[in-house]
Amino acid sequence: MKKLRLPFLLAAASLFLSATAWAQTPVKFSLDWRFETPNSGFMVALDKGYYKAEGLDVTIDPGNGSVDGINRVASGSYNLAMADMNSLIRFRDNPANPPIKAVFMLMNAPAFAVTSLKKNGILKPKDLEGRLVGAPAADGAYANWAAFMKAAGVDGSKVRIENVGFPVREPMLMQGKVDAIVGFGYSAWVALQSNGFKAEDISIMYMRDYGLELFGNALLANPTFLRDNPEVVRKFVRASIKGFMDVAANPADAVAAVLKRNPVTTEAAEKMRLAMFMNDNFLTAEVKTHGVGHVDPARLSRSIVQIGESFKFTTTPKIDDLYTDAFLPPKAERMVPAALAAKRF
Repeated sequence: MKKLRLPFLLAAASLFLSATAWAQTPVKFSLDWRFETPNSGFMVALDKGYYKAEGLDVTIDPGNGSVDGINRVASGSYNLAMADMNSLIRFRDNPANPPIKAVFMLMNAPAFAVTSLKKNGILKPKDLEGRLVGAPAADGAYANWAAFMKAAGVDGSKVRIENVGFPVREPMLMQGKVDAIVGFGYSAWVALQSNGFKAEDISIMYMRDYGLELFGNALLANPTFLRDNPEVVRKFVRASIKGFMDVAANPADAVAAVLKRNPVTTEAAEKMRLAMFMNDNFLTAEVKTHGVGHVDPARLSRSIVQIGESFKFTTTPKIDDLYTDAFLPPKAERMVPAALAAKRF
């Protein structure tokens, strides 16, 4: 009996390990943009084994913009992707498009902003009248320009818009070729400071501070994958939230996770980007009160109305067709600890 015991245990262990490896469900996931700290919670969840602990074998790829993620899950090339919630609302207006839903709201407040240099004298929305603004036509922030103009009480016909490419947007502002730019606030902030401009030189107007009630980037699921793998999606969301909680508690881990994947960024740049994301987009007053991933249905309804200022709906979309909270963990698991809620990054 004793001679047979060790081989038997080894065989049993081998079978257990094989079964465990076999049980890992592959998940193909796309970010909305490059490997940067606003998405670092996903990287931390991967590096610390949170996905693996849920039985998931997750692959994370960089994206090409906050709209492109919609196409990636629509085509089925990715199971899950980060993308702009407001762009999803426009996408769902076409009944021929796949019925994609958001299953987790990462950015309770979008980073949509108008950025300028204080020397240009653009400190409030009304100052944009008579000025030249650089905005990529495909930019998620610019897609809400008409709604922003109306909410802020600005005569949009008096603002000149120049369609600029993403790579030249900030350089054109630095060179004085445009008076202001439209885009994500933390991207402009990092680009300007990385090129010698000081914080006191920069003016950032978040669109949400002037009446827009929009949400930001959310996790979208391919409809077929969501239908066939609801528990996988639920596990992915749970592990991701755990990753972002870790990022809030240990920002250095977030920066390290990005630096090992993105050789063209710097520690200083990612620290700045993370601070703005945490303070302005992720740990909002609403999230501190109701938990990570919270979506107020009334606010989402109002945001749909505001999107209608820039986009002519064929049929006004229903909230249940756009978003579900069925894949979130219990509220107790999503509440922000008091120490983190009081923290300023």
